[in-house]
Amino acid sequence: MSTTTTLAPESPYQSYVYAYPHKTAYRPLQPRPLLADLWALESRHALSLYAHIPFCEVRCGFCNLFTRIGAPDGMTTAYLDALERQTVRVAAALGPEARFAQAAFGGGTPTFLTARELERLCDIVELRTGTDLQTIPLSVEASPATATADRLAVLAARGATRLSLGVQSFVEQEARAAVRPQQRSDVETAIARVRAARIPVLNLDLIYGIDGQTQESWLHSLDAALAWEPEELYLYPLYVRPLTGLARRDHGDLTHDAAWDSQRLALYRSGRDHLLAAGYEQVSMRMFRRTAAPQAGGTEYCCQTDGMIGLGCGARSYTGALHYSFDYAVSMTQIRGIIDDYVSRPAEDFDRAEVGWAMDAQESRRRHLIQSLLQAEGLDSADYRNRFGTLAEDDFAAELDRLHGRGWLDDSATAGGRLRLTPEGLAHSDAVGPALFSARANAAMASYQAK
Repeated sequence: MSTTTTLAPESPYQSYVYAYPHKTAYRPLQPRPLLADLWALESRHALSLYAHIPFCEVRCGFCNLFTRIGAPDGMTTAYLDALERQTVRVAAALGPEARFAQAAFGGGTPTFLTARELERLCDIVELRTGTDLQTIPLSVEASPATATADRLAVLAARGATRLSLGVQSFVEQEARAAVRPQQRSDVETAIARVRAARIPVLNLDLIYGIDGQTQESWLHSLDAALAWEPEELYLYPLYVRPLTGLARRDHGDLTHDAAWDSQRLALYRSGRDHLLAAGYEQVSMRMFRRTAAPQAGGTEYCCQTDGMIGLGCGARSYTGALHYSFDYAVSMTQIRGIIDDYVSRPAEDFDRAEVGWAMDAQESRRRHLIQSLLQAEGLDSADYRNRFGTLAEDDFAAELDRLHGRGWLDDSATAGGRLRLTPEGLAHSDAVGPALFSARANAAMASYQAK
């Protein structure tokens, strides 16, 4: 196996690796392959489905997701029309034997859609793919402002098992500093509505490293969240990414700011310890689950595995040989153009993949290593051997030696047949993940022109 970048980053916060590689590595596919050919030899009996709704009522200052603010009259209808055309063609390419084992609606903010539009989204998925959402885990993202009773009632009735609410902070001045203006009373009211809707799993997202945040205010936000006994909590370090609202402010280059790194690391550790003491188990650097809480298909990588079907522009799909999507952008102007193009496409244009990243055996092994190591339970060596016919310890000896040399690899887990990060290694997940990227992926991402 080829080696990767040197595992000695100055900052523990290089980037959040929620998929390998990042979409900035994707390139236009020439010729554009037919989806029917891509999926012909793939297992289709337990697929994952992801529908992307690229609209938000406001764009948070830290957000670089594929989403636009608001929607002109008729835009959401046109978007759902296009999503239905795409779903019909994708279902035809998959064939009648395709079955979905889990689903997720993300964005953006899926609950930007009205209650009636959410009904239509569920109808599209069910009628066009033959999937009964009541029988599989369904995770949906929401914001406090859009988690209204009528929308939640629709989601609960249609089988939603998990609702993820982006709170970020219960301290109003911190929310404003993150360009997420909201009143705590409105947040609490939204959480109460989610609980009243009786959706089994409530996840709350919180952010640390916000300008002006202290240990005391961070623990205050955690305690405010814990008062609702959420089944899951995600703790995200703040990033200032290019072309985002915070980047346009006078922040300078915080990518390698040592003081900010130290603050975020200290807040992470205090937050982690606080949740562990409160009866939560750590699933990854970001995800914490209340002990004995139900699982609802909401783990970090539930939608990042092979056999993933993405619907809507902004969504990715994964086969064993190719990861593919539509064009990617961060700036509002570019995103609006991509969405306008998507809603105007004829049905037959959805028969082919557009941009993507070709996977080979080596990249598949690397992806499995990264995704597994960034989970608290780590990589099962026997499972890796059964899947690839080799040992991860041999395939990535140099990379694992570097982890071990920094004290980030758990020797006791290795002896038990697992490769697992130590608590300190897990704390540095945002340095570990990027350092394991291949030279090919790094070169593609480095040459991407941000837009």
